Amino acid sequence: MDIVILAVVIAVVVLGALGGLIVGSRRKKQLPPPPPAAPDITAPPAEPHVGDEAETPREEPRRTIEEVDLPDGSAPVVVEEPPTEAPQIEIPEPTAGRLVRLRARLSRSQNALGQGLLTLLSREHLDDDTWEEVEDTLLTADVGVQPTQELVERLRERVKVLGTRTPEELRTLLREELITLVGRDMDRTVKTEPEDRKPGIVLVVGVNGTGKTTTTGKLARVLVADGQSVVLGAADTFRAAAADQLQTWGERVGAYTVRGPEGGDPASVAFDAVKEGKEMGANVVLIDTAGRLHTKTGLMDELGKVKRVVEKHAPVDEVLLVLDATTGQNGLVQARVFAEVVDITGIVLTKLDGTAKGGIVVAVQRELGVPVKLVGLGEGADDLAPFEPEAFVDALIGE
Repeated sequence: MDIVILAVVIAVVVLGALGGLIVGSRRKKQLPPPPPAAPDITAPPAEPHVGDEAETPREEPRRTIEEVDLPDGSAPVVVEEPPTEAPQIEIPEPTAGRLVRLRARLSRSQNALGQGLLTLLSREHLDDDTWEEVEDTLLTADVGVQPTQELVERLRERVKVLGTRTPEELRTLLREELITLVGRDMDRTVKTEPEDRKPGIVLVVGVNGTGKTTTTGKLARVLVADGQSVVLGAADTFRAAAADQLQTWGERVGAYTVRGPEGGDPASVAFDAVKEGKEMGANVVLIDTAGRLHTKTGLMDELGKVKRVVEKHAPVDEVLLVLDATTGQNGLVQARVFAEVVDITGIVLTKLDGTAKGGIVVAVQRELGVPVKLVGLGEGADDLAPFEPEAFVDALIGE
């Protein structure tokens, strides 16, 4: 029995050894051939080395974090902005004798009124038809009916007494009568320097299209030229860009402009302008109001409100009505309505250089009983001139 078991064990061992030899031979046959050797490729010498092929960095001196000055975080980093250039301040022309320098601008009025009258009065026989032509000339120039009748009556008397009439005698005669008509003795000073306080307060009023905002800016130049400091109040909050326009005028001569939001309360802006003028120690505050249509009762009432609110600071020294000389008699209608709302103290006639109606100076003074104080004779910055009766008449009748 033991012999049989031993034989079986030997047989199993022999069979296992034979199986291992067969499997090993099969694996050796399935192995892939070794890969071929890689070709020797030379890289172009000019190509830079990057990534893993980069050259080993050279040793360079480096600063440690202890050696670098870092901000301590206590103060914020301030980035300096390039300085902005301040607007260049202009020096306006002096106002003394400005109307004399601008007399050529009255050439249209000169031809229609002054030279027309001289031509008629130079006729050898002055009959009734001639005097009617004199009247027509005066009325066409918007002198007005009552002033025309007065002037013609005085001229007829003096020509009759004079007898012979040389051109020089006629010119002297006409000059004297026209100066009397315009008003030699009226006070035409713009009241900007009250004795008991500062600043003087000037309210500028007028309808749309008369050049009111531009006139306010030019008046600022007139005052600066006379050595006064000015604050501008942009109380015309209804017209688009009116405040920008006035501020531009002010910046050109160094005048500060107080303005409010578009469509805001004009009275509030006017009040703040006077307050600012007091704090700054300015000589004058000029307040530009909205260009009221004289047919809008509500707007005219608001203009009265502006004046009342300003007078909570101090009385208004001047209320200047700006009139367009080219509107003629229609300007008188405007003047009447404004005079009912605020106490007009002076008149500014604009566009006098573009009209043959120089007689409007006489008519508007007669209508309101207040003097023409300033006249606009062009579109230039310094074309607003204090009104001088003698220089005006001399410009009308020529040399």
